[in-house]
Amino acid sequence: MKEPEAVTLIEKANAWLKASISIRLLTIGLLILLLLIPVSMVQDLIKERHERQEEAIKEVSDKWGSAQTLLGLVLTVPYTTSSKVYNNDGKMIKRIESRAYAHFLPDQLNIEGEILPEMRYRGIYEVTVYRSKMKISGIFSPPKFEDWKIPVADIFWEEAYVALGLSDLRGIQEEVTLHWGNDTYGFKPGIESDEVIQKGISTRILIPPSSNKPWDFSLDLSINGSTSLSMVPLGKSTLVELNSSWPSPSFDGTFLPDERTIDQEGFHASWEVLNLNRSYPQSFRGTVQGIYESAFGINLWVPANDYQQTMRAAKYASLFIALTFLLFFFVQLLNGLRIHPVQYVIVGLAICIFYTLLIALSEHLSFGLSYLVSSVTIILMITLFAHSFSKKRKLTQIIGGILILLYAFIYLTIQIEDYALLVGSSGLLFVLAITMYLSRKIDWYAYTTKSPRKE
Repeated sequence: MKEPEAVTLIEKANAWLKASISIRLLTIGLLILLLLIPVSMVQDLIKERHERQEEAIKEVSDKWGSAQTLLGLVLTVPYTTSSKVYNNDGKMIKRIESRAYAHFLPDQLNIEGEILPEMRYRGIYEVTVYRSKMKISGIFSPPKFEDWKIPVADIFWEEAYVALGLSDLRGIQEEVTLHWGNDTYGFKPGIESDEVIQKGISTRILIPPSSNKPWDFSLDLSINGSTSLSMVPLGKSTLVELNSSWPSPSFDGTFLPDERTIDQEGFHASWEVLNLNRSYPQSFRGTVQGIYESAFGINLWVPANDYQQTMRAAKYASLFIALTFLLFFFVQLLNGLRIHPVQYVIVGLAICIFYTLLIALSEHLSFGLSYLVSSVTIILMITLFAHSFSKKRKLTQIIGGILILLYAFIYLTIQIEDYALLVGSSGLLFVLAITMYLSRKIDWYAYTTKSPRKE
């Protein structure tokens, strides 16, 4: 006799679970957490494709020429130094002679360069490289050893050389000839001492020991590189002027340009750096600290590429899902519809597929067009799917319109980097205000869904 009563209790419990707003919200929350798994998989896919792009860039750069740092010119003069060895009684037993190097930096260093960017391709990936034609000139004063009290007889004037440092020697495209005063010298690979320049080219020069006249020098340098070009201000006064057709440079390093102009046709930038702005002197023996730390130059900056923008969009995936589910929740609550958790899951998976479609298209099309095609496809799918269980044209149009606004809002947010936080916060505030307005009359304890109305 109690069996019908038990059935009635089960039916009541089942009806309560179907009508309970709290249970629905809890279910939606759990579904959102569950959908974070495919969202994480999508983000891993974006990272993998981005890493593959970086590998392609590195492969092309290794063959063309990597980021270049120009250091020079440095005048180096070898000399002999000696040290005494004493026994335990304090008596000198022998003298050890060794070879040392004195380094001298130019009084004036002028660098004029034109950077010619080019695009190279590795599979579907685009790589930015450049050719650079540079003219380097300046003035060297005769080296002086008096302050170091080095005897003239210990100086190897005939072995003096000038060195030019370059971070990637594979980028040199033409023979480099040094015009030194009235003489001309050809550079050779390698440097006798790596105390100042680790990688570069050098040439021996003739320095008369008794000369007090400064030397003018000049050379033309044609190099290939990628990503960036930097210079080290070795001159007592260093003047640098760079021109390029690249429209979006990023000025990096220790010093920013004194003057710069940037437009769609390219940029022009100039620097003037004094030796007082650096931490190392104009002449020194052995090694010295701070040379490479004083480098400055330009980076051929690429505005947020497709992978960066896709990853930025993917970071909003949980917000996408939560807002879409919130939309369906209020549609269900205010219109007497019954939406099964499986239907929520299908909608969430459609949102996840949006990102895979976006990254696939963006590898072949522009990001804006890829976003448009992907968003229109997913919005149509979700809207038609919503119509399949709502059966109401007006309600379906409202859902589609809100989804369009949502995808447009996210696109705007990821495009304006500087104001992304402000726009995102304002958008969420607006969504919260709409949510509060729609839920103002809901009795969260006693509310039951409306019965579906027939049209």
